[in-house]
Amino acid sequence: MEKLDIKLNKEVFAITPNDNVVRDAIQVARCGLRQGTYKVKNRSEVSGGGRKPWRQKRTGRARQGSIRAPQWRGGGIALGPVPRDYSLKMNRKERQLALKSALSYKVRDKELIVVDKIELETPKTKEMLNLLNTLELNDKKVLIVMKELTENVILASRNLQNVLIMEPFELNVLDIINADFLVMTGDAVKMVEEALK
Repeated sequence: MEKLDIKLNKEVFAITPNDNVVRDAIQVARCGLRQGTYKVKNRSEVSGGGRKPWRQKRTGRARQGSIRAPQWRGGGIALGPVPRDYSLKMNRKERQLALKSALSYKVRDKELIVVDKIELETPKTKEMLNLLNTLELNDKKVLIVMKELTENVILASRNLQNVLIMEPFELNVLDIINADFLVMTGDAVKMVEEALK
């Protein structure tokens, strides 16, 4: 594995970043991660409460229609959460601009490292640590982008919480911004440039 000094496409890696679009893309990504599967029971779904607890008039107490109304212990929940979809939509051109902006930030801050290839002989975490040590990225959050993921690389990195590995078509703004450094192979750079130019 060697560091490459290649010429990057200015239309992809050297644009003026658009902060608003990047923020929107991060919000879309984070909303998409929310499951929204919580649920409470309202007064029509809790068990019991079929009859009126006491007659309407002349008891001296407040009128009640059911012992499962929200003000009763064991009653239904009023205006509680129900399952919902939090996902937001973003136009394709906005998504591309956000991705270009995030990549441009990495280049501008000198947080992009391009290597010729990433190959590990064995699926051992120690090998991945040695690779990170070679790049001087031991204590950093690293996003590695490869043209094709190999089994050895996947297995060697899955125990490392500071390392995330993906293919070029999986690249997204949230992961790029979250990472301290972005490590890409030369082939992955070409694929990203072809997709975004």
